[in-house]
Amino acid sequence: MSRHPEVKWAQRTDKIYITILLPDAKNANVKLEPEGKLTFSATAGSQDTTFELNMELYDKVNVEASKISVGLRHILCVVEKAEKGWWKRLLKGEGKTPLYLKVDWDKWVDEDEEDEKVGGDADFGGMDFSGMGGGGLGGMDFSGMGGGDEPDSDDEDQEPPKEDSSEPKATKTEPEDSKPESIGEVPANV
Repeated sequence: MSRHPEVKWAQRTDKIYITILLPDAKNANVKLEPEGKLTFSATAGSQDTTFELNMELYDKVNVEASKISVGLRHILCVVEKAEKGWWKRLLKGEGKTPLYLKVDWDKWVDEDEEDEKVGGDADFGGMDFSGMGGGGLGGMDFSGMGGGDEPDSDDEDQEPPKEDSSEPKATKTEPEDSKPESIGEVPANV
């Protein structure tokens, strides 16, 4: 019996982003047909569990202009729509959305905000998927993606407190042979 991998999706007027989350997928096979049928199969896990998807997309797609990249943690499909326009949903059927299918809020942009650049370049900066084959993210440049999740600290802007050099500093020096006196003892030479 096969299982369904988790799938995330987002859209623009001209394309659909479909991310199949399946770490260490083996023998991944993705097929996209012009009438909007997307099929996927792969094995993963220590017991080589079979994962499959059969999705009827909302409308027709341009197979030649679409791109598929198989990475170590996920399979990314950038599916070009045959006709530009916003789809009401990802799948053709009007029934309940499958549990494995979720909106990819990291890539999602509302229809009225599409012309604005939100959260960096959602079009992947013209990234060429053709040379990726089955390995990782190729020559992707992460320099513009920002740092971690921690808020920026303003500590770098502050100078450390300066010591007041007008007062001489008192230092106590003791001979190497002497033992420090404990509290309550009176020196013997008094």
